[in-house]
Amino acid sequence: MKTKVLSVAMVMMCGMVVQAVKPQKDFNLQKFAGKWYRVGLAYDSPGFERMRDKVKISMGIVSVMPSGNVNLTMWEALTGFCMLKFYQYNKTNVPGRFTYYSTRHSIVKDITVVDTNYTEYAVVLKYKNFNREYTQVALYARSPRTSIEVMQKFKAFALSRGFPRTSILSPPPAENCPAS
Repeated sequence: MKTKVLSVAMVMMCGMVVQAVKPQKDFNLQKFAGKWYRVGLAYDSPGFERMRDKVKISMGIVSVMPSGNVNLTMWEALTGFCMLKFYQYNKTNVPGRFTYYSTRHSIVKDITVVDTNYTEYAVVLKYKNFNREYTQVALYARSPRTSIEVMQKFKAFALSRGFPRTSILSPPPAENCPAS
């Protein structure tokens, strides 16, 4: 019983930690829509370490639906091919915060746009609780390259969230993904 109460308390505290991260003030979904490149990534999953050398810059297109939900079309370079993925992010009552159902993990994940200037970069936090708490911070840019200042800002945010330096990376460009 004591273990169960402690487990419930730990899960609640983890959720509160994620909720403590506030989304972009006055988040504007219309300005956020469009093409983005994932140019930075920090991930605390144990399996990420063996995959980090295979990660490439990926490209996505954010489309706003009339309901206020978001469709994300993502192209990701994998060994030998380019994979097309589709996601639907559901709006919440907090602008800049979304949820989506992961068919891969059969759970709901939280997505928060932490910081963006809409024209150059966006820092996005993804949270899931799957056998344990996992967090991912991604840096998106409107082009495959971004400034040193933006990259430093991203890395500082990831470090402030407790990511070790070894889990933060700036992937190389993907070749022909999506096909030009």
